[in-house]
Amino acid sequence: MNTSDRRLLIVDDETGTRNMLERAMTRRGFTTFIAATVADALALIAREPFDCALLDLKIDHDSGLELIAPLRAANPQARIILLTGYSSIPTAVAAIKLGADDYLCKPAGGDQLVAALVGEPAHPSNHPDLPEISRTPPSVNRLAWEHIQRVLAENDGNISATARALGMHRRTLQRKLQKRPKGQ
Repeated sequence: MNTSDRRLLIVDDETGTRNMLERAMTRRGFTTFIAATVADALALIAREPFDCALLDLKIDHDSGLELIAPLRAANPQARIILLTGYSSIPTAVAAIKLGADDYLCKPAGGDQLVAALVGEPAHPSNHPDLPEISRTPPSVNRLAWEHIQRVLAENDGNISATARALGMHRRTLQRKLQKRPKGQ
């Protein structure tokens, strides 16, 4: 897969995530351009032709969904991938209906992103390495644990900031973090 001639727009309001994506995709041969806001991204789209884009769903008080139509108008063949830490079926359906090519949950690996950006299957058909699909839904404790871990990651591991974001006392959060749900 040749990525050296592909111009990639990365839009994410989180500095750490944006910089990590830029480094990872540059190492994989993309010419990268970054934006932290929808307004900055729209300005870049007006100035630069893009072959592909990685868009965060939640960009401060805006949405990456707003950028799909301008990207499609500028280049109908562009590969548009929506990334989110807040995945849901309604936002995935909306993204695809608006013209996104793929919808991936954070954290997504570099190889998974490249496969989505170049339009190749993430798993070669001759050796599918797909995870086993559980026949039972995850427990409430498991879902709560995963949500806490996501918010903790968004706050760079800061317990106090995570507790504030979750609306709980810091010591309560520390106790919850010590109780790992079964099945992990």
